[in-house]
Amino acid sequence: MADDALGDFLRSRRARIRPDDVGLISHGRRRVPGLRREEVAQLAGVSVDYYVRLEQGRGTNVSDAVLDAVARVLRLNEAEHTHLRDLARPRRGPGRGAAGRRAGGQRVRTGVHTLMETMTGTPAFLLGRRMDVLAWNALADAVSGFSAMPEGERNAARHTFLDPAARELYAEWPTVAAETVGYLRLDAGRHPDDPLMASLIGELAMKNETFRRLWADHPVKEKTHGLKRLRHPVVGDLELSYETLALPGDPDQLLVTYAAVPGSAAAEKLAVLASWSAGQGGSGRGDMDDRTKTDKPSSSRRE
Repeated sequence: MADDALGDFLRSRRARIRPDDVGLISHGRRRVPGLRREEVAQLAGVSVDYYVRLEQGRGTNVSDAVLDAVARVLRLNEAEHTHLRDLARPRRGPGRGAAGRRAGGQRVRTGVHTLMETMTGTPAFLLGRRMDVLAWNALADAVSGFSAMPEGERNAARHTFLDPAARELYAEWPTVAAETVGYLRLDAGRHPDDPLMASLIGELAMKNETFRRLWADHPVKEKTHGLKRLRHPVVGDLELSYETLALPGDPDQLLVTYAAVPGSAAAEKLAVLASWSAGQGGSGRGDMDDRTKTDKPSSSRRE
């Protein structure tokens, strides 16, 4: 699977580079868009045979220098460059994360729950592998409705593509959809042997045509920061900035926070939701360090 992904990724990136973009003179009509394999090899300073083997997933022990040269020719951004390295040199086995984790089971540190619960005026939630929603605080639940999602199916990608409510919630749904696929591509590249990721991708591709099209384009995007424009069913339009922080000691878990500009209409609406949620007790609890793990994330509301 990883070998096919590497070839598909390189071909998709070759197709978007025109010969004149890199100083080559195009002679006659081309059977395929973009650069030919021999042109990439020439510009990267490697033999054609070597590049062909790399694109076919047979480039064993490929060096950083070669990958850097190919990334330069194909004009990869930082996230795409990292993705290329992950695909060319896949990590086998259980992968990164907290000690003792097995595929599917994801623990949330007690301190992380405590941190989110003290952020009473800030929506905060925790994303794990495959964009599973592992935990959240009361205000994040009031904004995004995590507790209303089916138990065992709290996953941001599944929500985006399979829940009709997502198209109502996200005012810029096409942008959210593209970003979601881009991040899933990164995760899949980092963990090529994850059967749960393969199952999720298969489910989304089978059930949603937009996902199939986006996935075939091989977008790659890190989830860092930006704006979310929401249409909340209670308080109306919300424009919130978001920041995504990788947890020290577990880079596969991302703490996502939303914020509104002080004094803005969005800040006033968040305050209304915070006041309401304070009386509801809507904190989400994922698998704790001192609890038995399960194969899927779980959460329970505190009463």
